[in-house]
Amino acid sequence: MSPVNNDPSNDAAEGRTRPLTRREIRARERFLETQNQEVLPPPVPVHFEPVAVPKPQPAYVPDYASAAPDAGTHAADFHDDGVHGGTVQPDEDVQQHEASHEDTVEPLDAVQHADTVHYDGAHPDAVEHDDSVHSYDAAHGDEFHELQAHDEGYGHHDPQFDYEVHHEHDAHDLMAAATPVPKAPSKKVRRRRRLLALLLTLTVFVTAVAVGAQFLKPLLGMDKVSDYPGPGTGSVTITVAPGSGPKLVASNLQSQHVIADADSFVAAFVAAGGELSPGDFTFKTEMKNADAVNVLLGKDSSKVMYFALSAGLRIGESLDAISKGSGIPLSELKALSDSPAQFGVPAPAKNLEGFLAPGEYRFPLGTPAKDILQKLVTATTDELEAQGVTDPAKQYQAITVASIVQAEGGQADYGNVAGAIYNRLKPGNTETNGLIQSDATVTYGLGTKTFHLTDAQKADKSNPYNTYANVGLPVGPIGSPGKTAIDAAAKPTPNNYLYWVTINLDTKETKFSSTLAEHLKYVDQYNAWCAANAGRCV
Repeated sequence: MSPVNNDPSNDAAEGRTRPLTRREIRARERFLETQNQEVLPPPVPVHFEPVAVPKPQPAYVPDYASAAPDAGTHAADFHDDGVHGGTVQPDEDVQQHEASHEDTVEPLDAVQHADTVHYDGAHPDAVEHDDSVHSYDAAHGDEFHELQAHDEGYGHHDPQFDYEVHHEHDAHDLMAAATPVPKAPSKKVRRRRRLLALLLTLTVFVTAVAVGAQFLKPLLGMDKVSDYPGPGTGSVTITVAPGSGPKLVASNLQSQHVIADADSFVAAFVAAGGELSPGDFTFKTEMKNADAVNVLLGKDSSKVMYFALSAGLRIGESLDAISKGSGIPLSELKALSDSPAQFGVPAPAKNLEGFLAPGEYRFPLGTPAKDILQKLVTATTDELEAQGVTDPAKQYQAITVASIVQAEGGQADYGNVAGAIYNRLKPGNTETNGLIQSDATVTYGLGTKTFHLTDAQKADKSNPYNTYANVGLPVGPIGSPGKTAIDAAAKPTPNNYLYWVTINLDTKETKFSSTLAEHLKYVDQYNAWCAANAGRCV
């Protein structure tokens, strides 16, 4: 027999008066699960707020209500159309709530709170059992409503469709089963995602490179600054000693934070084509290389006192150059020079002649005149001491010889000229008898500069600088010797020469001889050059 035709609800039409047992109810539920579940609407999760259900009014209960249900009592309550005989009108609020919501359904596995549901035709509104309220709604067929007094929702059981609506938390499994599969992203979305990923990767890479470079710069020397932007601040005084080279000065400037890099400064100095001169120079800290070079080359003369002394200048010429460069009156400088003892020069000196070291000098504005002269004198005495000449008397002799060497010979011949002078001063010399016979000394005593002397000028013993008439050295230096001439006078070249003559005033070529006869031949060469270069030998 088909289970459809074996529906227990049809028993009422066949005159059966007994109620459905628990086993029959479950059999009917299993049947509906397997046969009718495809036609059920898809479950939709619904959240119901608790509905205030009026408490059922106490109903009249006959004496037999508490007794076991009689089979004949309920026979008339079941009809073959599945509708219970008693018509129970549920509360209007519950009907409206049920009509406005689609409940989440699932098969009923068991009947809760009672094994057998009792219906009372005399009281169709409700049958009270445990903590639940069961109501029958004729408009929904064999629909069962269970309102739990202790929960926020309620269960809905329909005997005809055999499904039950449970609380909100009971519908999660069906929600998961009914969740639609997400649609795959479109190509445009995928391209956009790939582009975003590429940009993000590139950003991370660039950031990593930038951060890494900051750590590598010190290791590779890339953070080394080659030049400051300038113009600099503060004041720093740097002393350039005689004989100092650009590299030494550059290292000193870098250590004092005047320049950023010694190598780049040397390159800028060489490119400027200047020559380094001794003296004191005032700089600022963190200067541009070009500005620091200008200070050393005297191109920044508006900020310092600058002057240059050439080797061989006489005392008057030197003081005049200092006055013009520093702005100090010449009279003030001459008064200081005429009192040489205050500068520590040897006692025979009458002035500072021979002790003012030649070179370029820069002093801060306002430097006193005495400090300037002392700086020049100290440079000369330091050079003598460097050559081992420390005795004051010998220092004065060396400066005098050096001044004659500076005036008489070319730089390449300074050592031989100094050797010939010392040979003439030897006591056993019978060739010249202790006479130096220097034209330069005679002209110095005359206060002139000439290459031609008369016989009367050479015979004038009243000229203390006349080495033709007076034996030995003149009374003092005849000019300011340079470093090379001082070194030659301190350490002359050993030789047997007694005579020398410069035969070319342009090249300073000098001829040496030990006899007068040989010397006169070289004098003829000098006269021939003078004849070929008119106006030069005056």
